[in-house]
Amino acid sequence: MRFFAIILLSLFALTASAADYVREQKWADEVVPSIVVGDPVYLGPVNGHKFLALYTEAAKPKTAVIVVHGLGVHPDWNLIGVLRSGLAEQGYTTLSVQMPVLAADAAAASYSATFDEAAGRLKAAVEFLRGKGYRTIAIVSHSMGSRMSLTYLERNPAAPVKTWVAIGMPTSGGYGKVVIPVLDLYGANDLPAVLKGARRRADSFRVKGSEQIAVPQTDHFFNQRDVELVKTVKDYLDKVLADCMSCKPGGE
Repeated sequence: MRFFAIILLSLFALTASAADYVREQKWADEVVPSIVVGDPVYLGPVNGHKFLALYTEAAKPKTAVIVVHGLGVHPDWNLIGVLRSGLAEQGYTTLSVQMPVLAADAAAASYSATFDEAAGRLKAAVEFLRGKGYRTIAIVSHSMGSRMSLTYLERNPAAPVKTWVAIGMPTSGGYGKVVIPVLDLYGANDLPAVLKGARRRADSFRVKGSEQIAVPQTDHFFNQRDVELVKTVKDYLDKVLADCMSCKPGGE
């Protein structure tokens, strides 16, 4: 009897940790008809499911950026929409990817169960951009999306991702295993977890070109700071990728 109880609990845990694909579809049904900038594409499958991404090609692209949203939202949400469209205007083709979501009332701690699938989605996003001719790729992520991106980068050190902007990283775990330059960007009025881990994250940098920026009078979501957000990210990408001869499509 105890054995069967353990099996049932294990099955329940697996179900509870699985991505909520119904909720994802609801997001897609809401987002896709309202898209003005960029085009919806479906990538994958990963774990047997295709997923939405929003592809916005810059007029004269310098390179391509994967944009990764935070907990439980979608690839055109709030500052993610600002970044994907704003960076495209600044010469960076963007691919904003739907990451795994859980139920609306799921605790943030539960999202660690989705990190394997999240890494798979980022791998698929990289492959999509390489298929478009991009040989150098950057990642710009926010909040829980930064934790997901960290998992991907630690597991794929040879990936053609040349730099990463981690916005509002909600952990003090650090970047010790990341082999590319990192911008750790957060608001001076950010969440307690982000502020508490800031020093440790800065101390963990191992790659030349990495830096940390705290934007004054700014919260976790960069509310009313759209211009500063896009400019800060754009300036960092320009600086780190300035000498990269393979940034343009087709470059080696």
